[in-house]
Amino acid sequence: MLNISTLEQLLLIDSPSGFTHRAADFICSTLESYGWKPERTQKGAVRCTLGTNPTLAIAGHTDTLGAIVSGVKANGTLSFSLLGGPLLPTFEASYVRIYTLGCEVYTGTVLFNNPSTHANRKAASEERSIDNMHIRLDEEVKTKSDVANLGIRTGDIVCFDVKFEFTKSGFIKSHFLDNKAGCFVQFEIARRMAERGMTAPVELFFSTYEEVGHGGTCGYSDSVRDLLVIDMGVVGDACEGDEYSCSICAKDSSGPYDYHFRKSLVDLAVRNSIPHAIDVYPYYGSDGSAALRAGRDYRVALIGPGVAASHGMERTHIKALDATIDLCMKYIETL
Repeated sequence: MLNISTLEQLLLIDSPSGFTHRAADFICSTLESYGWKPERTQKGAVRCTLGTNPTLAIAGHTDTLGAIVSGVKANGTLSFSLLGGPLLPTFEASYVRIYTLGCEVYTGTVLFNNPSTHANRKAASEERSIDNMHIRLDEEVKTKSDVANLGIRTGDIVCFDVKFEFTKSGFIKSHFLDNKAGCFVQFEIARRMAERGMTAPVELFFSTYEEVGHGGTCGYSDSVRDLLVIDMGVVGDACEGDEYSCSICAKDSSGPYDYHFRKSLVDLAVRNSIPHAIDVYPYYGSDGSAALRAGRDYRVALIGPGVAASHGMERTHIKALDATIDLCMKYIETL
């Protein structure tokens, strides 16, 4: 049985792009508890070798969607800019935490402007955007100077509550399973290899800027030749994947992934009866996409647990996590 509490602990650490240091600390301490020796890159990513001269990097990203304060309005509410692409209607009414440069943390709520249905006939029907939404602070503020006196200013980080729940039926419901579910897969690889006294020419790589497009561009060991990206599998009407399987991506919006690498993974899944689906993701990019755009001469493949309602109120199942972990382990055994 998977220890989902490790995933829960990581999910509960606020870590939008550019504000990932506490999540990286947790990743390092977790890997160290298994007996490994992780290190940090200049950009704050975590790299951990599981054997000498790694030729395969298994990469996931710990950064999530979030927001940043873009201004203070005359009435003491906050305007905000998005970090990544959260589905705004899903995040409306979310509770948030605002982290200031002075290390203070304030709470608030994301709301539509003039949100009361008793005062605004169009409150339910108008499209949501950052132009007509705000953050209401849980402080007695009525003016810009009131907010300034709290130490809140432009550039402060806004983090959304994750609403984590693990059901008796095996579902994990939470914001930001993209891609902390993938990080959990990496944890399990490290834990199982340590338990077995196993090493392999593999490194784990936890990037910190994937949601804004450049997390996977650099930071790998010089010996790496192949990149296996663990990120959420898309679940949708046009896709074959589901919440119980490992999704294997043939192509996303950045182009096809390496055919031969993908074939090896599919063959292993078939031979070992690992639940899987092969899909094309129409609106998707990954750390693998970033690595290729950066000119990395790698073979790149992309797999991950199927996650429903991506960039919204996400959900997956422990069966999908198990399938993804099993496929990774089977591939490592071939090296």
